[in-house]
Amino acid sequence: MTRRTRQRLSAWPAQKTGAALLTAMLTVTLVATFASAALWQQWRSVEIEAAERSRTQMQWVLNGALDWARLILQEDARNGEIDHLSEPWALPLQEARLSSFLAADAGQADESMEAFLSGQISDQQALLNVRNLVLEGKPNPRAVQAFERLFNQLRLPRSQLLLLVDKLMTSQATEADANRSLSSQALANAPLRPTRMEQLEWLGLPHSTVQALLPYATLLPLPTPVNLNTASAQVLQAALPDTDMGQARQLVVQRATGHFTSVTQALQAAGLGGNTAALADQQDFSVGSHFFAVRGRLRLQGHAVQEVSLVERNGATVKVLARQREALAITTLPSLQ
Repeated sequence: MTRRTRQRLSAWPAQKTGAALLTAMLTVTLVATFASAALWQQWRSVEIEAAERSRTQMQWVLNGALDWARLILQEDARNGEIDHLSEPWALPLQEARLSSFLAADAGQADESMEAFLSGQISDQQALLNVRNLVLEGKPNPRAVQAFERLFNQLRLPRSQLLLLVDKLMTSQATEADANRSLSSQALANAPLRPTRMEQLEWLGLPHSTVQALLPYATLLPLPTPVNLNTASAQVLQAALPDTDMGQARQLVVQRATGHFTSVTQALQAAGLGGNTAALADQQDFSVGSHFFAVRGRLRLQGHAVQEVSLVERNGATVKVLARQREALAITTLPSLQ
């Protein structure tokens, strides 16, 4: 046997052992990879199921909160058509643990249920309605003047108000033409009609202007009067002609001692009782409301969701017109006030 043959025979066991070791390592790597993938899939399925369960629970709770608000508004309608800030609907629900509502005995509340609910009902007729700016395709002079006073308060350019009025007129005219033609192409080319204040940016208003208007203006489906019992001093100063901010604030203080029972009484309190003819029409004002915003906020297991619903009340019937929901960051929850 030659030397080369003996070297080959001696190296054979080492080569066989190395190949077996490499095969074992590859097998272990594949098993670990498959196990990790299976574990990740299982974890993902659990997370999706938990998120879906949490979403469903939030949906139920927020639906219940909205139904509760509707019952409050229905009960309020039975007490008369006058709406003011001393009524139960105007009191906000401060954040409270849900277990305090669900437990039969407050002393047996389940403290492990980390779900907190808060909410508020606000009168949308306490704000200036953008829908009032254009009536039957033409500018409404009284509404335009009211918004001019509001724009002056907020130091916003008057040109933006004129742009808004022009765009609203164009939108209404185009929509009316499309409806008359009943053409599918005309309907498809008709501009989208804004339904929320944030959507006024579609008409060319800057984002900063829309944000500045949000506390004092709204966009409702129909033209509406301003409720003099619930409007803020800024809205009163804008809505009432020949009224400065001092008079508007005095009116707010006066109605706090006793709400107004008629528009005439409110105008007299504002010092306009002898000048009602200058108001052109008292239908611009009211002491009752039909449109309300219901805001509900829920914190559940590290998540926070806020839902704002627009409701319309006609008599004892409360109808939900729109619902908008958004997720909130727990660390930066905005105030309901």
